[in-house]
Amino acid sequence: MASETSSAAKRARPLSPHLQVYKPQITSVLSISHRATGVALAAGTLLLAAWIVAAAMGPGAHARVAAFAGSWLGQLMLLGWSVALFYHLLNGIRHLFWDSGRGFDLATMEKSGKAVVAGTVVLTALAWLVAKAG
Repeated sequence: MASETSSAAKRARPLSPHLQVYKPQITSVLSISHRATGVALAAGTLLLAAWIVAAAMGPGAHARVAAFAGSWLGQLMLLGWSVALFYHLLNGIRHLFWDSGRGFDLATMEKSGKAVVAGTVVLTALAWLVAKAG
């Protein structure tokens, strides 16, 4: 009898809320994005290391890596890596302010989140414009 009561109680308990229950908010989306860009930066750093190794191996290896970096796929990967770099940097600065106890009210959190996104777009565009000009 006790097992019947406990199993009925288990069925009646509410499930823990998760991502499918909550409406996405800017802070939650930016938090998840911060983690994703950290992973992207780690992967991009491996490609950067491969480029350095290729440069050390000689002109032939370096030319192959440079050809890939100049391809549409290489350019897309570099664009993604630069977006991840600037986003992670700016959102990390935002987190430093939070660590000091500043910026926790909802209005400031929303403004700083929008500033991170806008800053990411601006810095990425500037970096690519400077790279194309040089």
